[in-house]
Amino acid sequence: MAYRRTPAVQARLDAQRAAVLQAAVALLAERGYAGCSVAAVAERAGIATGSMYRHFAGKSDLAVELFRTVVGREVAAVTEALAREETPQRRVAAVVETFAARALKAPRRAYALLAEPVDPVVDAERLVFRRAFRDVIATQIAAAVDSGELPPQDAELTAAALVGAIGEALVGPLAAGDPGDTIPALTAFALRALGAPEAAPAHRAAQH
Repeated sequence: MAYRRTPAVQARLDAQRAAVLQAAVALLAERGYAGCSVAAVAERAGIATGSMYRHFAGKSDLAVELFRTVVGREVAAVTEALAREETPQRRVAAVVETFAARALKAPRRAYALLAEPVDPVVDAERLVFRRAFRDVIATQIAAAVDSGELPPQDAELTAAALVGAIGEALVGPLAAGDPGDTIPALTAFALRALGAPEAAPAHRAAQH
């Protein structure tokens, strides 16, 4: 007869897994992916290295779940920010501003998400990450085109180009640790690229 975990045992395992991911998120912000070895995460989480394999097959499996966790938070943050704006054009500005501000506030984590060399399975997750932001922006571009705020364009293509350009533009400031005027410059660039008649910067949201 197959062993069946009791609810109490499952609850303990779920709590341990959550603690492991929390430890991995903290290490990512401090050391990047290179510092998120199975042993390092286990030590930060306060468990034996062997216990990690109850939850993850290895570092790649852990890194993929870590990536998804962090990206989910970033997508949630920009979605919350754009929801506070009244027009599609301002919502696009809110996405750019919020994403850039959060990246520059946590440069090591942002560099890991955008550019740090990683395992191929994690690199594949980067495509999912970019598509998620592309889709958020594309929805707002399409709405702005429909409302006449922006000229006709391929919303998905424009959004994909913006995501690539913004990510590339952030790599330098992230590496240098000097944000300068990056956020307003990126917001202005994005609106010009969309064909906006004038800059419409979003209200600066408080970053958490």
